[in-house]
Amino acid sequence: MKDQQDYINDLAQIRSMMERSTKFLSLSGLSGVLAGMYACAGAYAAFYYFNFRPDGFEYAINRTGDTVAGMAPVLGLAIIVLLLSVGTALVLSSGKAKQKGENIWNIASKKMLSAVSVPLVSGGVFVLLMIAFGYSGLAAPATLVFYGLSLTSAASYTYDDVKYLGVLQIVLGLAAIIFISYSILFWAIGFGMLHIIYGLYIHVKYERKAS
Repeated sequence: MKDQQDYINDLAQIRSMMERSTKFLSLSGLSGVLAGMYACAGAYAAFYYFNFRPDGFEYAINRTGDTVAGMAPVLGLAIIVLLLSVGTALVLSSGKAKQKGENIWNIASKKMLSAVSVPLVSGGVFVLLMIAFGYSGLAAPATLVFYGLSLTSAASYTYDDVKYLGVLQIVLGLAAIIFISYSILFWAIGFGMLHIIYGLYIHVKYERKAS
């Protein structure tokens, strides 16, 4: 009986080693929670302080330079939220990797970065072009859709649960196009509330269990 138990333990260790070599499992759930808080604060500031009102947009508006100038404060705010989220994720995930005796920059993380870069970069360019040509109302929905696509691509190289978060982001983005007057609310739900819920879920399911 003991030999059988040892055999089962050996298989579990082998499986764990293979998973660590092919998947990046140092993503911090708490970084997701903080990213969600940053997004909620950013959406609040965009709406109340920068007067970002999607209900004033149509799918296409006058194609003038005023569109870009008017969106500049909101774009700056979005960049700040992005930098804070990425920076927090790097710091906390790096600390988590060190605790596990691993390097955050490994084969799995490189593959994950490669998988998410195409939808993220193309999505960023798409959003900037939409704003430049006067389709500002589609900016928030587009960020949700492309971010969701990047998450579904990343799921092959990290927690499988990321895939479901990605699908929800895509659904919210498509809904935001239909109900464009509420696109800032959909954006806050996607980047804010879902990140907080997902981060807590990852922390409880994987990180607390491991500790």
